[in-house]
Amino acid sequence: MSQETPNGQFIRKIIRHYLRYDSENPFIFISAILAFLGIAAGVMVLMIAMGIMNGTQKEFRERLFVMNYPLTILPMDINATDDALIDTLHRRFPELKFSPYYTTQVITKNEGFVEGSLLYGVDFSKERQLNPVFAKAGAEGKGKFRIVIGDSLADEMNAYKGDKVTLYFSEQQAIGFGTMPLQKRFVVDAVFDSGLKAYDKAIMYTTLEAFEKLLKRDKGVYDGIHIYCDDPLKKIETIRKALPEDVIIEGWWQQNGSFFSAMEMEKKALFLVLLLIILVASLNIVSSLLMTVMSRRSEIALMRTLGATKQEIKGIFFRLGLIIGAGGIVAGTLLGVIGIWMLKTFDIISLPADVYGTSKLPVDLTLTDFGLIIAGTAVIVLLSSLYPAKKAAQTDPLSVLRNE
Repeated sequence: MSQETPNGQFIRKIIRHYLRYDSENPFIFISAILAFLGIAAGVMVLMIAMGIMNGTQKEFRERLFVMNYPLTILPMDINATDDALIDTLHRRFPELKFSPYYTTQVITKNEGFVEGSLLYGVDFSKERQLNPVFAKAGAEGKGKFRIVIGDSLADEMNAYKGDKVTLYFSEQQAIGFGTMPLQKRFVVDAVFDSGLKAYDKAIMYTTLEAFEKLLKRDKGVYDGIHIYCDDPLKKIETIRKALPEDVIIEGWWQQNGSFFSAMEMEKKALFLVLLLIILVASLNIVSSLLMTVMSRRSEIALMRTLGATKQEIKGIFFRLGLIIGAGGIVAGTLLGVIGIWMLKTFDIISLPADVYGTSKLPVDLTLTDFGLIIAGTAVIVLLSSLYPAKKAAQTDPLSVLRNE
């Protein structure tokens, strides 16, 4: 224990000496500063980029969660999803909320404008409990033939609350000696805004009674059942076990699996690409330490002849690399936190709300991603400090002093 303290003091004293600006070798100091700045910039950019990727993913997940519903039961047999199944599931899972639906494709026409849409027939009172976007629209009209449409479709059709639009169905109706597509005028009861233009333009809601009247659907037998629960990822398997064999159940993440897989792949690729910035910056640590070793060869040889061990010489240059790298990590983290705070607080980057559903850039850096950034950078810094430290420890004092 008596030797550890002086050795530690010796190492710290030499490190402080090497960290000072050397007018005879200014490029060594400049190289160290560039390494420090490169690592700081790399960490900052990684934090902000990962925060933006996570924020965007979270924003789309929340919006798609609403419009796709947590869980959906689909029939494999034409009469599989009926009121009896809903009653059975409700008794078994009283905490769940159910909204049965019919669905069909229609063509919407108004004032010469034509647009294809997906029409859902729902119980308005039940749908409000599952779908906050639908509930916020505030549909309050009476009658079978009323619809709730998205604001994008309303703008395109120039049809708003109280207006009438014509819907054309794929089913045929007899006219004289021929047939023509079934058509019916509906009153726009309300307009919803999900924040996703594609959904607002493609989805409409009407009553169950409209489907039963126009399309002759059997009352109490549905095309599917939407389910709301707080934790669909955990509940889906339990519910699946309680279902008969002629129905299947899907989660919202399965209906959009390819989309989120693509986003996750982009996030990983971006992380690896930006990590190369730090890798390039770490080369400055290697070059800076190697230049220090080469310019201080006589000092290293002198320290060795005065009793310094190879381990102490190695420790000096290894710690030098760690100090430069750790300083860059700390500075980059502070800059990253400030950058994320500025993006969250100020409207520095504006997005088209009709495309992304929000005009503010979403930023949300998770602790997991932050930990991966720090861990990845720390590994690069450690590896960058090893080789120069090893070369310094291998300096032969006899050959160096012989040539002096």
